[in-house]
Amino acid sequence: MPDTDSSLRYLDPVVVSRLKHMEMRARLIVEGFITGLHRSPYHGFSVEFAEHRPYNPGDELRHVDWKVYAKTDRHYVKQYEEETNLRNYVVLDTSPSMRYKGDRTLSKLQYAAYLAAGLHALMVRQRDATGLITFSNQIDHLIPPKSTPSHLRLLLSTLENLDLTDDTGGSRTSAATALGQVTERIQRRSLVVVMTDLFENVSAHDDLLKALRHLRHRGHEVLVFHILDHATERKFTFPNVPMVFRDMETGEELSVEPSQLRENYEAAATHFTERFRRECLEHNIDFLEVDTATSYEATLLSYLNRRSKLR
Repeated sequence: MPDTDSSLRYLDPVVVSRLKHMEMRARLIVEGFITGLHRSPYHGFSVEFAEHRPYNPGDELRHVDWKVYAKTDRHYVKQYEEETNLRNYVVLDTSPSMRYKGDRTLSKLQYAAYLAAGLHALMVRQRDATGLITFSNQIDHLIPPKSTPSHLRLLLSTLENLDLTDDTGGSRTSAATALGQVTERIQRRSLVVVMTDLFENVSAHDDLLKALRHLRHRGHEVLVFHILDHATERKFTFPNVPMVFRDMETGEELSVEPSQLRENYEAAATHFTERFRRECLEHNIDFLEVDTATSYEATLLSYLNRRSKLR
């Protein structure tokens, strides 16, 4: 096995973006990520308790339910959801605003696609079923979950062939509508990983939150990766000179001087993010902020560490 440093350097977004095929990107992301772990939290993606089963020789003692043993004088092991045919969907926002990259090598959509590839590869590696849904104003692709290597190649090929250009789409995103369609299409209880910048009409924020709550209400375990370029989209760190900003979804342009807006913009961006974080927390939806300046390894590790702590 290669040493940690040589593996992790392949996780540099600049290096990964130069690779030709998504399958190679996914393999390097996953292998480098796992190699770089110290005490691995890599135990599966869902941590919700499912049921008890009798203890078998070789089972880890940390999963023995000692309270049940005290009552029954028998050893039972807590069985978690990833042991019961976990089904995972990556729900990927491909709207025009996701094509923004700022000064980064990758756009938000490219970053999310590579991160999705890594998650798909991790799921198949642990023999869990994984599927893909892409959306803008509505669902564009829906690939049901499976756990075979050939299915993984289909998922990676779909990600590879996404239109990743930064052309203006000419219309506003309707994430709330699309997520409502997602809820209707996913019938069996699943882990639903939503990757999005959450850029929606301000008037539709309530509908977007309602759509996320509805997913949770239907029994799904929901995780939101909130993907932004923090330097410009959270801090508004543009040069202090007159600039023209273009709405990537409508093409509308506005001339402003960043220094005059920075303080109010940052306050509004913080309020926006905190509202979604608070609402998600109240409804047991996991919410993870992702900066496109961060490596895939760090993002995956942050997520799996959070999940492992819920055990």
